[in-house]
Amino acid sequence: MLWTLCSVIAALTYADAATVLTQTPAVHTVSTGQQVVLYCNVQRDDVWHVFWYKQVSGGTPQYVLKFYHTHDLPSFGSGFSADRFSSKATSNIDYQFIIKQTEAADSAVY
Repeated sequence: MLWTLCSVIAALTYADAATVLTQTPAVHTVSTGQQVVLYCNVQRDDVWHVFWYKQVSGGTPQYVLKFYHTHDLPSFGSGFSADRFSSKATSNIDYQFIIKQTEAADSAVY
């Protein structure tokens, strides 16, 4: 049976003075084993790092990784590693969160 991964990404908005974060796409669906890329726009160029969290339905958020715009490698939370998770900056306001070789357990809000 082919499992389908459905990652629901609510449009994330965080207000800190004039900081607004926007994640896209709102919903991303892939088959297990595929790679998925989630995008985050910070809309301020003085923010140098992003944090990514995973929250499964009914659970508490889990810290996945922190990525600094000026560094090549993220730092990871417990249970997460570069084997399957990564992040990169495509500009000083645009970041990507990448899950390689998705698994059914990756289905969550990020």
